[in-house]
Amino acid sequence: MTHNKKRQWIPNKQERIWVYSALALAIGIVAWKFWQLYQYSSPTFHTKAFKATFKDEGSLARLALFVVLAHYAILFVFQKGLVDRWNDVKKWMIAASRLARKWHTPAALVALALIFIHVIGAFLYGIELDFSNVSGLLALLVLLPVPISGLLRYRKLDKKWHLRTGLAFAFLFLLHAFL
Repeated sequence: MTHNKKRQWIPNKQERIWVYSALALAIGIVAWKFWQLYQYSSPTFHTKAFKATFKDEGSLARLALFVVLAHYAILFVFQKGLVDRWNDVKKWMIAASRLARKWHTPAALVALALIFIHVIGAFLYGIELDFSNVSGLLALLVLLPVPISGLLRYRKLDKKWHLRTGLAFAFLFLLHAFL
């Protein structure tokens, strides 16, 4: 008798545990922040204190996104052969690459939750059409297909869309965050 095992979306059990844990944390963050937003009165949404609150979520998301982008930066360094001459640096970079790969998806899920709260806060505060807000909205639009194509990567159905949209998002995100 053969057993038909249900094929998991994420084949690696260890990675699946990390991803589901990060998903639970992301859902918890969103639920907690929505509960906090519910406590605010409507006039509070247009104060400097409220703006500082949702900007903090953006800053935390920025830190998580640097962890996510570290994976691609390290791969780029390896592809260009920039560490081939230095054995000690190469060993350190291999260890960093493994760590960055392990934390890529969990950090991305937490970053998505923080970005979601940041966007909700920005809309509640009020959006003016200035460079920061427009670049943030463009980054959000480009971000939308990134997690979907990331899921498709687990089934090898992606065709490099995750990388392309991720890099486009990274560029727009850096414009939004630092200019």
